[in-house]
Amino acid sequence: MDEVLAEVGPRLRRIRKERQATLAGLSEVTGISVSTLSRLESGLRKPSLELLLPIARAHEVALDELVGAPSVRDPRVRAAPISRHGRTYWPLTRQPGGLQAFKVLVPQANEEPEPRTHEGYEWLYVLSGRLRLVLGGHDAVLTAGEVVEFDTRVPHWFGSTGEGPAEFLSLFGPQGERIHVRARPKRS
Repeated sequence: MDEVLAEVGPRLRRIRKERQATLAGLSEVTGISVSTLSRLESGLRKPSLELLLPIARAHEVALDELVGAPSVRDPRVRAAPISRHGRTYWPLTRQPGGLQAFKVLVPQANEEPEPRTHEGYEWLYVLSGRLRLVLGGHDAVLTAGEVVEFDTRVPHWFGSTGEGPAEFLSLFGPQGERIHVRARPKRS
């Protein structure tokens, strides 16, 4: 805290000089005496909100700029993509185990389906492109906005139709957790 406060005075002086203002001119605008402004800039007086707010207004700067507040970090989650079998997966959940969410990009390719089985339950939502799904005895092409859910113990494969890339969201529950979709009942 002392280090942060020690930097306020030099910062006040630098900002005032950048704006080509004098202590007397700043005093007139803020109502703070010249001697108090001088002591603030030299570090002989501790800054307070009562003193800093009028100075910030006079210089038309944010209070953060006067005190050198750390910048707020970017709130977006930027998970590192994972590449597997030519596909790119962006993890959307951070905790291990339980329900996992991924954004997946399948590049354009001519692949021969190789259905597999494993424990779990999966829900796919196509964002863009065309996604081929082979599930049990079904062979379907899903387009943007379509959803499919299935038990992963049923032989399944999904991939490119060969006509372009496909992007989709995947929710996967390893122990067979099912996704619960709530919808309003139809009105009579």
